[in-house]
Amino acid sequence: MSRRTCLAIVLAAGDGTRMLSNLPKVLHVIAGRSLLAHVLTAVGRLRKTRIVVVTAPKQDSVSKETHRIVPSAQLFVQRERRGTAHAVLIARAALKRRVDDVLVVFGDTPLIRVELLDQLRDAIANGAAVAVLGFRPLDPTGYGRLVTQGGELLAVREEKEATETERRIALCNGGLMAFSGKTALSIIDQIGNANQKREYYLTEAVAVARRMGLKTAVIEADEDDVRGINTKAQLAQAEAVMQRRLRASALNAGVTLVAPETVFLSADTKFGRDVVVEPNVVIGPAVSIADSALIRSFSHLEGARVGKGARVGPYARLRPGADLEQDVHIGNFVEVKAAKIQKGAKANHLTYIGDARVGVGANVGAGTITCNYDGLAKHRTDIGHRAFIGSNTALVAPVKVGDGAYIGSGSVITRNVPPGSLSLERSPQIIKKGWAKSLRRVKPAGKQTKSARKKRR
Repeated sequence: MSRRTCLAIVLAAGDGTRMLSNLPKVLHVIAGRSLLAHVLTAVGRLRKTRIVVVTAPKQDSVSKETHRIVPSAQLFVQRERRGTAHAVLIARAALKRRVDDVLVVFGDTPLIRVELLDQLRDAIANGAAVAVLGFRPLDPTGYGRLVTQGGELLAVREEKEATETERRIALCNGGLMAFSGKTALSIIDQIGNANQKREYYLTEAVAVARRMGLKTAVIEADEDDVRGINTKAQLAQAEAVMQRRLRASALNAGVTLVAPETVFLSADTKFGRDVVVEPNVVIGPAVSIADSALIRSFSHLEGARVGKGARVGPYARLRPGADLEQDVHIGNFVEVKAAKIQKGAKANHLTYIGDARVGVGANVGAGTITCNYDGLAKHRTDIGHRAFIGSNTALVAPVKVGDGAYIGSGSVITRNVPPGSLSLERSPQIIKKGWAKSLRRVKPAGKQTKSARKKRR
């Protein structure tokens, strides 16, 4: 198989109409990736495969997503919606190039596994001109049926075109197909539109191939593998299936998920050894978590790197660009964005660190914020090694706190602090002895006269 060449045609021409959305259907997201990205990623794992994507008109966003995932992909536009066979023939120029296998997959089937694509190609390598992916749903209503005899695939019958006997067939069409590169174009060119919708169905390729005396085959898959998505309910069902797969993969790799059903992962989440994830954690795209890290409950991570032995949460938020080195502690209600937190540094409570560096062993006290945005541009804060930032401090960027420096609690720091120094910024504390006692004599608690209010001033 490794020596065979393949052309994969991804049909992504659907819009978002049935999803009740302005977003093209294939750009809806599960597990942190668009539906199209899931399909392209699976197809991209096949060896020696060229990828073609067929889109609808005015779908620049689909084209952009395609080239983000597969820069070398070739794009074709189906300007008239005349069926799946017509969509494939839009890519005629690509079909004319010599390949061993042609795969036709759909941009709204994000759960397809690369192993099944390989099985379709194997069927072609073993002599089939057409191979179809089938499945046995609990409820076959609405699906095309795979008509077989003696273990051979004879036809794919759309439900509206099927007889009563054919509708009782349990084996249904999963949509994905493979063709021999030698005969693909000649088969698809013979498909007619003698059906109720007057469209050119790719499924007719099986009957055409049989008439030509060519071999056809069916590969069976699980229902989850071929789930197509046309509604938000189906999108949610696909998300649930994908999350079950991702959680199982993480558990099998040695990750401890304390309550797996409450943890949400992304397709590209990377775990080291002995990672522990507590309940109710959401991990978005582009997150890696190194060995022995602990992610505590109700934390949200996206675009972040968590170093070896680091602790995050509970109730922490790591935004894109958060880079935590070894043994870092990010505690409850702490938010980190576009910041490097170096080895052993700590920010344990109620803190915002954005566009910053926090040096080795530094301590950032509760209520500290890096004031990184002035309304026009972002600015950086640099906190040196083993610096101590007192509670309720505002660091107004751009500003630098030197190695080993101390910042007194309640300070607003607007100038650089030299290494090893103490910086304080506070208004003088005023004390009026007996003031509270005299106020209570004038008026009981909860009621104030004009004279009492004057005294308070």
